[in-house]
Amino acid sequence: MATATETEQISIEHDDLSIARALEEDIIFGRLAPGTRLTEDTLLARFAVTRHFARQALVQLEAMGIVVRERNRGATVRSLTPKQVQEIYDVRELLQRQAALWIPLPAPATLIAELEAIHEEHGKHMEADFLRGVHEANDRFHLTLFGACGNAHLVQSIELYMRLSLPVRANTMGDKESLRIAHRHHAMMIGMLQGHDNWVLAQLCVDHLQPSKQRYLERVK
Repeated sequence: MATATETEQISIEHDDLSIARALEEDIIFGRLAPGTRLTEDTLLARFAVTRHFARQALVQLEAMGIVVRERNRGATVRSLTPKQVQEIYDVRELLQRQAALWIPLPAPATLIAELEAIHEEHGKHMEADFLRGVHEANDRFHLTLFGACGNAHLVQSIELYMRLSLPVRANTMGDKESLRIAHRHHAMMIGMLQGHDNWVLAQLCVDHLQPSKQRYLERVK
């Protein structure tokens, strides 16, 4: 697997947000493995920025939940123990099941149309191997879907645990078959939104989480 320094260097504006975005891609798409140290000096050499911007980029990544900063140890790419993975996914399952149960069915045509457009975009990015697009379309699909539950606080909690599980979710980003399975699940969710059975929709939303979780747990055993 290529390291971050071996990846294609993209011309970006050198500020903390753009540095954080570049590093986020490296982490999500597996170019920076869990546990990798991220030093300010390394960032200075790679991005030719001031130490302030390098430091702020690490703050941004910590806020996103994909980097851990510790006193006297610096920053490392977040890694999760099997216990942490199970606990995070226990909460994700509870949140997403409840949100799905609260979505009024059948869903409005406007919601169906919006999800279908995102689903189509997700598929195009997947077949083009544009992983950034796949990742962003996937998150937008789920937040749009669960947003229909009508509880903004519940949706915010779902988004938080989506971020916390990024090290796990990144596991499947480079696997085309895993992405296709997720894509098919999305199509099934859209179909279920046009029916009347919230329990079936809720179970699919829980089942949808399992492949990436199981794959990660198998790797860290």
